[in-house]
Amino acid sequence: MPKRLFQWLMFAMLLIAARAYALSAEEAKAMASGESDARVAALQKAVENADERTVRFIQALSDDAVKLVGEVPVMVLDGKGVDPVTQAEVAVPDTAEDVMNNNRMRGELDTALAAVKLLSPDVAVRRDAIKTLGGQVDAGKLALLEKALAIETVPDLKEKLQLLRAAAMLGSEDPVKRLEAAAQLGESTQAATKTLLVERLQVETDANVKTALQKSLGTVESRLAWGDRLGAIFSGVSLGSILLLVALGLAITYGLMGVINMAHGELMMIGAYATYVVQVLFQKYLPGAFDWYLLAAVPVAFMTSALVGAALERSVIRFLYGRPLETLLATWGISLMLMQLVRTLFGAQNVGVENPSWMSGGVQLLGNLSLPYNRLIIVAFAVAVLAGVWFLIEKTRLGLFVRGVTQNRPIASCMGVNTARIDTYAFALGSGIAGLAGCALSQVGNVGPDLGQGYIVDSFMVVVLGGVGQLAGTVYAAMGLGILNKFLEGWTGAVLAKIAVLVFIIVFIQKRPQGIFAMKGRSAEA
Repeated sequence: MPKRLFQWLMFAMLLIAARAYALSAEEAKAMASGESDARVAALQKAVENADERTVRFIQALSDDAVKLVGEVPVMVLDGKGVDPVTQAEVAVPDTAEDVMNNNRMRGELDTALAAVKLLSPDVAVRRDAIKTLGGQVDAGKLALLEKALAIETVPDLKEKLQLLRAAAMLGSEDPVKRLEAAAQLGESTQAATKTLLVERLQVETDANVKTALQKSLGTVESRLAWGDRLGAIFSGVSLGSILLLVALGLAITYGLMGVINMAHGELMMIGAYATYVVQVLFQKYLPGAFDWYLLAAVPVAFMTSALVGAALERSVIRFLYGRPLETLLATWGISLMLMQLVRTLFGAQNVGVENPSWMSGGVQLLGNLSLPYNRLIIVAFAVAVLAGVWFLIEKTRLGLFVRGVTQNRPIASCMGVNTARIDTYAFALGSGIAGLAGCALSQVGNVGPDLGQGYIVDSFMVVVLGGVGQLAGTVYAAMGLGILNKFLEGWTGAVLAKIAVLVFIIVFIQKRPQGIFAMKGRSAEA
């Protein structure tokens, strides 16, 4: 027998069996009127053996679609009055009063609906119901949870239902059941379980149960601690991958060419706005292909920033080689001009860049550890860009010319290399990589005129710490600073973590001025 057909039959059998407990007029009245405590108690009792009419009435209460005609509750569905017990159509006079639900009652209604949906034949509905219930179960829902367990066939849902059942058993008057529940909850990876165990420990009187609760609490806390550590590492790698994308462009323009480009952050901002423009064009002209706009935005962001960078090099930077102070001041002024230009074109407010559907959601590894798809994709994107830059610099003719001009410009020129053209190509490449960083950043944060200001200092620190002109050092520095920053944030807070990282870099550079990796050979003579 197919699994889905089996689930439908079991669901139908449960509903048929529940007709012995069909919704009565007294139960409907108790759920719709009276004090909150009495209504909640009536609702919880109805959920224990809910039939389809009870579910329909609870849904109507949740939707504010129930009125009181005198003392008789009536559902208002599609503009018509329906008796919740007989399902017959009834008149709804103008004097009928709306049933009012306070926040507590709304929460109880949502929990009740989630509980009865545990018996749904739809896996997605059951999964959402389990997620909604979370730690909001008690002994009154134990019978329903056991019914759901009896027909559940999906392994991970069955495991979650067992934990929900154990949580409900904690409220049982039987110490044996509470002892069994404590042992089962020790296998949980959910942060809510820790709260549940702590709350139960405060009121538990049985010594054996209390010992079991303490043991399970220690196990759960240890597991959650590992989740926190792994989460900090992933957050650090995620931050490091963004720093790597930003710093890769600087590793070329500053590390290889020696140009202190204070407008590098604004070139990244241009890449982010190019992504936004592509998104708007897809929304307007290709709405059916919107999920693929990001694939088109990547080359557009690269080319836009690269062209702006090439224009910047040909019009300003080429006259300032060997004059670092003038270059710094000139590029800082250009960064202000670019920010003002963006404010003029797009406004001073941030613009919204949406994630494609395939970047939404994440991978749940532990109860307190979720890896978002957008962050995972950015990490993979940073690795791909790094591989591309390494191949271009180390394995292509352009890369050979860039390295030659960097190490000894006069000899490269004597060998027939057009050094001015190579300078433009290299600067455009670094600027284009900054555009790719902006494209990636648009998927995890706000896009605004000040986007680049938050990363320019960090990216310079990455390049200097890694070793000027060293791609490998840039990778180590970006990942190291990202992970170190996230671990320190957990102990000291974001501001003190930034200060601590800056102090660390200053001390490190004092001890090793050449960075993690020193340049070798003739290139070190400069």
